[in-house]
Amino acid sequence: MPTEQDIRTALGQVRYPGFSRDIISFGLVKGIQIEGANVTVEISVSTRDPNIPRLIHEQAMDVLKKVAGVKEVKLNFDIKDPPGAGTTASEKLGKSSIPGVKKIIAVASGKGGVGKSTVASNLAISLSQSGLRVGLCDCDLYGPSIPLMFGTDERPYQNDEQQIIPVEKYGVQLISMGFLLDDGSPVIVRGPVATRYTQQFLRQVAWENLDVLVLDLPPGTGDIQLTIVQTVAVDGAVIVTTPQEVALIDARKAVGMFQKVNVPILGIIENMSYFLCPSDGQVYHIFGKGGGEHEAKRLGVPLLGQIPIEMQVRECGDQGHPIALEDPAKSATSKAFREIAEQLK
Repeated sequence: MPTEQDIRTALGQVRYPGFSRDIISFGLVKGIQIEGANVTVEISVSTRDPNIPRLIHEQAMDVLKKVAGVKEVKLNFDIKDPPGAGTTASEKLGKSSIPGVKKIIAVASGKGGVGKSTVASNLAISLSQSGLRVGLCDCDLYGPSIPLMFGTDERPYQNDEQQIIPVEKYGVQLISMGFLLDDGSPVIVRGPVATRYTQQFLRQVAWENLDVLVLDLPPGTGDIQLTIVQTVAVDGAVIVTTPQEVALIDARKAVGMFQKVNVPILGIIENMSYFLCPSDGQVYHIFGKGGGEHEAKRLGVPLLGQIPIEMQVRECGDQGHPIALEDPAKSATSKAFREIAEQLK
């Protein structure tokens, strides 16, 4: 006769649609009953996409019927709305399941190297300069860069309620794994541990009366992304890409992930859009032209902005002084971020 461990091992092959992680490690399997050769499995899913339970059902039935000794399989699904989800996107906006936070915006990309953390940092500062109270959560546990970009290695501490007090710089409240590590120390953790760290950053940080919390997500569509959308009510996602097709392919994957978990796409930011030569004013489209604009039209979402390539962006980031702090009249990049922030307020 099959055992519970046999069933769990089989269900460990069932991936959550759009992700690499299985439904067992995500904790979606809430119960297993075995009566002779008959197996009943209780599965809880937070989604408003009917395709998610259907695909999980198909995969689970396929693997369980191959388990030795199993004759009949019954799957009971408990389908819930994602945390804080309203019946429409507009109802969801402005709601959050994080105390002290009014709205959550995720900054994401399908691949690394497109400047997502640079965009997240400068966007947070631009939103703050517009008069909002802003926080920035560095969710990239394996490659945290926010401490460098903000020029601080201050250590956070805990209050009497055992909450983490965020570091504050340039008027933005910050939390990052980089604040908790010695310089150069790697983060070597498996998925479940990364999930716990991520949940702690979201749930156990004493954010103080934020209008907006910006989440700087790691690249890709993995464990941390799904943990976030299942833990808190994300009001919308901003997708960062560069103009060339190889980046757009991965950007589409990021968009597809958020669509599967019912997070609205607020728009696309095309980073490294063009190079404006400082000597002659000539514009060079180093990574191609119009890719972000075409993708935004295809998806029916706004193209929030096109960020140029400026040497000053790199210099400011390395010096811990994000370029959004510069006078927008003197920096095309600073001006672009101000205009993006106005659209997201």
